[in-house]
Amino acid sequence: MRRREFITLIGGAAAALPLPAQAQEPGKAWRMGFLAQGYEKFYDALFDGLKDLGYQEGRNLVVERRYAEGRAERFQEFAAEMVRLKADVIIVTTTPAGFAVKSPATNIPVVFPNAISPVESGLVASLAHPGGNITGGAAQTAALSTKRLGILKEVVPKLSRGAVLWNGANPALAYPWKLTQNAAAALGVELEPVEVRSPQDIDTAFAKMTDARPDALIVLQDALTLQHRKEIIDFTIEKRLPGMFVAREWVASGGLMSYGENLAEMYHRGAYFVDKILKGAKPADLPVEQVTKFELIINLKTAKSIGWTIPPEILATADEVIE
Repeated sequence: MRRREFITLIGGAAAALPLPAQAQEPGKAWRMGFLAQGYEKFYDALFDGLKDLGYQEGRNLVVERRYAEGRAERFQEFAAEMVRLKADVIIVTTTPAGFAVKSPATNIPVVFPNAISPVESGLVASLAHPGGNITGGAAQTAALSTKRLGILKEVVPKLSRGAVLWNGANPALAYPWKLTQNAAAALGVELEPVEVRSPQDIDTAFAKMTDARPDALIVLQDALTLQHRKEIIDFTIEKRLPGMFVAREWVASGGLMSYGENLAEMYHRGAYFVDKILKGAKPADLPVEQVTKFELIINLKTAKSIGWTIPPEILATADEVIE
């Protein structure tokens, strides 16, 4: 795996990571909440990073895992539970979970390894000075909208009508959707928004796209759509629909292509914030970081199965090609 570079937008480079021997007070067992929609393999990178810093579950780290399984309203319940359990820090993997802990858990530090549009959604005050009790890493989902649509246009030259699948209940996706619309207008592409708000909406979304017959599909990723990527990818293959996704996980599962951050590396970096906080740093004083390098992943096997040819110039710029 290639190491990605991180940059603190304002405030200079992050301090060097401490030695494992300095990671905890002698005899101290820290309690960490972990709130997610469901399990993802790349979450393990966070715990690998914590282990590198001297925090090991079952020895000096107690992890309280809670999964909403598509029911975002449960994050409020989980947040209250973390307060009762007196968690030392909470990890949130989705913006709705971040808002849930922002209010009832104001005295508990919170880390988001890859928040989407944290400033635009109101999760933090600014990247340089997040304020409150939340900090971490920010995904460039919105900023990359133009680039993703441009790549898709090169792969599908006759692209005139595209569908955009996104979780309308996630406030973090409103800004990426707006920028995607702007990019589409500049390229002369008409977009059809297809919203899902729960797992029960997935089949309805498929029916809507079947009727609309778009030239391609763009998925604005969040925890909900990521959890249901297998069904979404199967749909694109069945309909022979070129798809543009955000992360490698989609392409590894059979999606056509993705352009964005390496999620595992972002979660590995999340351990840095946990370590800093457990050593006394305040989230408000830790600038939010953004990834500055991205990867284009292409699945040639999927391209062949849907009868699509990837232009040589696009293949030449891919960071990874799955055959």
